[in-house]
Amino acid sequence: MRKTNLNEPAGCTGRAPTDRRWWALVALCGAVLLVMIDNTIVNVALPTISRDLAASNSGLQWVVDAYTLVFAGLLLTAGHFADRFGRRRLLITGVVGFAAVSVLAAESSTLGQLIATRAGLGLFAAMVFPATLAILIGLFPDLKERAIAVGIWAGTSGISVAIGPVLGGWLLEHYSWSSVFWVNLPIAAAVLAGIAAVVPSGGKAQPGPFDLVGALTSIAGVSLLVYTLIEGPNHGWGSMQTIAGFVGAAVILAAFVLRELRSSHPILNVRLFRNRPFAVASGLIAVAFFSLFGFIFLITQYFQAVKGYGPLDAGLHTLPFAIVMAVFSPIAMILARTLGPGRVAALGSAIMASGFALVLLAGRDASYWGLIVWSMSLMAMGLAFVQGPATNIIMNSLAPQEAGAGSAVNDVTRELGGTLGVAVLGSVLSSVYTTQIGDQLDRSGLPAEAIEASKNSVMAGVQVATGIPGPSGQQMLITIQDAFVDGLHSSVIVAVVAAGLAAPLAWITLRDRQLGDLVVADSEVLLQKA
Repeated sequence: MRKTNLNEPAGCTGRAPTDRRWWALVALCGAVLLVMIDNTIVNVALPTISRDLAASNSGLQWVVDAYTLVFAGLLLTAGHFADRFGRRRLLITGVVGFAAVSVLAAESSTLGQLIATRAGLGLFAAMVFPATLAILIGLFPDLKERAIAVGIWAGTSGISVAIGPVLGGWLLEHYSWSSVFWVNLPIAAAVLAGIAAVVPSGGKAQPGPFDLVGALTSIAGVSLLVYTLIEGPNHGWGSMQTIAGFVGAAVILAAFVLRELRSSHPILNVRLFRNRPFAVASGLIAVAFFSLFGFIFLITQYFQAVKGYGPLDAGLHTLPFAIVMAVFSPIAMILARTLGPGRVAALGSAIMASGFALVLLAGRDASYWGLIVWSMSLMAMGLAFVQGPATNIIMNSLAPQEAGAGSAVNDVTRELGGTLGVAVLGSVLSSVYTTQIGDQLDRSGLPAEAIEASKNSVMAGVQVATGIPGPSGQQMLITIQDAFVDGLHSSVIVAVVAAGLAAPLAWITLRDRQLGDLVVADSEVLLQKA
């Protein structure tokens, strides 16, 4: 079996000179920062948007989810576009489009306009994200350097999730909600300048027809799956709408798989999932972001509803996550060279599980510095150990001409995992909170509107309680906060189980120390069978 010479990867003409490649990596990470911050920055602006645009709770949910829905739905097709028509070209188009739509979002005067522009941002984000990793793989053919570069790229992705609330909180302290979109313009300008100066073409466009049927079925299947996950908590997981959504998504995605097995130029070479390292590493990333996004969704509410922090303070209290992630991302890749990426990723899942388990000890009066910061630090360390090594396994499982599609798989697993985490952990929290608080609120003598609002939202409950004078209001506040903490604990148990089960699976199935190095040849065999 002939192995690919990774020092001369196919389709990687136009590489930057050695001394410019690391500057190119900085520009690519800037593009990642641009699109990943938008996953979380808008969350802290929701109360202000609700007031200014008269938005309902469901409307606010779609301000957040429209981005995720379109982003995730288009990733596979965008990755294929990157391989087919040019990675750098698609990256520039995505950044320019992202900046342009950010202006429209900032100028939105109705909720419908804002939701539509958030969907537009998701479209252009889908162009940016897979192109960055695909270009990176071509820039760093040497596996040791590639491992470091992938670690930095993955670390930027994780750090961006924590930076969003901090940046958004600071902007809202000084400006209107539109500032969370205006801030994209200087970032995009800096990224475009960097791309123009130091980022090469990222490889020749691959010839061949475009698989339109595969593109349409992938968009429809992934979008329906994400939509069902988003709406599941609202309709109920056992409702006909939810069941029909899951069945429909399964049917469409099955049709996509059958189409790709028969296509001479598939959107995604689905035979790659026969490659155990590729499949398991993809699953590890999905589980890690399932746990992480679900936890961030919960902990930001904990900081504001239980600890009483404002938006900026809540964001600042997530900064240790970003700092630890930045420190341990390169360390994870160094360890992967000696222990093997599979071992390090398995260890990362176990560390994440231990971090989530610490949250079970956090009550209403838990010390931030004594407990919460340590749990977040363990989660960040664990994510660093999972994301970089697992991404390296995925990308080194691919022939170079599949880098864009492979990057898209890496991104889709992240988005699907994160969406599922918010939906499932949020649903568990809501169920426990509503059950515990319901009877007590019904006996409180409060107006029906206040009771209903308090059941639906812990923040609304806190506002109602703080408006009641004397001991009665204080007791109601304690009751609401305790019910939320119980729901938080129940949700975190799900994350502990998910990450805890992923750890031994990875340890058993990803034993080879050279996993990050030697599966490209197997990928080429699969390509020949396609």
